[in-house]
Amino acid sequence: MKKIIQVHIYKGDKYFVAECADLPIVTQGETLDELAENLKEAIALQLDGENPADFDLVEKPLVLASFEVNPTYAKA
Repeated sequence: MKKIIQVHIYKGDKYFVAECADLPIVTQGETLDELAENLKEAIALQLDGENPADFDLVEKPLVLASFEVNPTYAKA
């Protein structure tokens, strides 16, 4: 059973986007704070009334987010 829900976060054209690797969830927000709130709500809605074991998850899994950053390079 997984103790962690993995989430990949990246900046889209206009919004920050979060995609869960372990659940069928994709959500977005204008800011990272808004994205975090939307992600918490989306996960809660997905698991509401469900048995987490059906998703191979423990009762109260943690969320681990990785953030994709496009590096900028200084011009010499």
